[in-house]
Amino acid sequence: MSAEDSARLRQTNKRRSRVGSVAYHVLMIALACVVLYPALWMLMSSLKPSSDIVGNVSLIPENGSLQNYITALDGIGGVSTLTFFQNSLIVAVLSVIGVVLSASVSAYAFSRVKFPGRNLFFSMMVATLLLPFHVVIIPQYIVFNNLDMVNTYWPLLLPKFLATDAFFVFLMVQFMRGLPIELDEAARIDGAGHVRIFSSIVLPLMKPSLITASIFTFIWTWNDFLGPLLYLKQPDLYTLPIALRLFVDQTTVSDYGAQMAMAVLALLPVMLFFFIFQRYLVDGVSTSGLKG
Repeated sequence: MSAEDSARLRQTNKRRSRVGSVAYHVLMIALACVVLYPALWMLMSSLKPSSDIVGNVSLIPENGSLQNYITALDGIGGVSTLTFFQNSLIVAVLSVIGVVLSASVSAYAFSRVKFPGRNLFFSMMVATLLLPFHVVIIPQYIVFNNLDMVNTYWPLLLPKFLATDAFFVFLMVQFMRGLPIELDEAARIDGAGHVRIFSSIVLPLMKPSLITASIFTFIWTWNDFLGPLLYLKQPDLYTLPIALRLFVDQTTVSDYGAQMAMAVLALLPVMLFFFIFQRYLVDGVSTSGLKG
């Protein structure tokens, strides 16, 4: 092959590479527009009057205003919006604390403590991931109702402190199995017990998996609708997802504009929490879920 043919071949390959790169980026931009369109529609709808939201195909508001945000911040049902935010924050933060504490301790027991039936119990715990949440709704409600815990936050928080979220226990077990067992043995030679090994050696090294569990727990709890709907009866105890439902009444007039505005406000804490800790998310998942 002559030098001229070689140069022509390199030029062709470069042109193909450039065309492929442009096609890839165009495809990614198109997919991003499809994924982000609902969020953009919600944001634009929060600036429209309620009469323009349903049946209006225009995305850009003709006479945009912040009146919906003023209405949303005033609250509904005699309860201020600040109360709804406070309730959601209490439930979400306490859920994060409960999951981190209970799942980490349970994971340490499954990965570092040898006891009879450990593998069997771990397999049974993982098997609960296949059990739909809707199957246990009625038994759980009966139990909490008999304990007079309905219309309180206990049914939403107590399971978090009892390591009932098998996904996070499994996540942390997989992470701990990747930590060198020699660290435990060296600490045990120096006289450290399980409590000291867990608190001083294992727990500091679990930072990626702990933050990953915290992110998922916060987002899932903040957006949870079914749990608060089942157990909370008083409006002053409602979390944000339940409060959003109050703006839509099929028997009277529904304020869709205020609902969209409150939905945008409810999205901000989740986005802030995610952006602060997102750099730990990939690290925690990649170092936890792929180890056998």
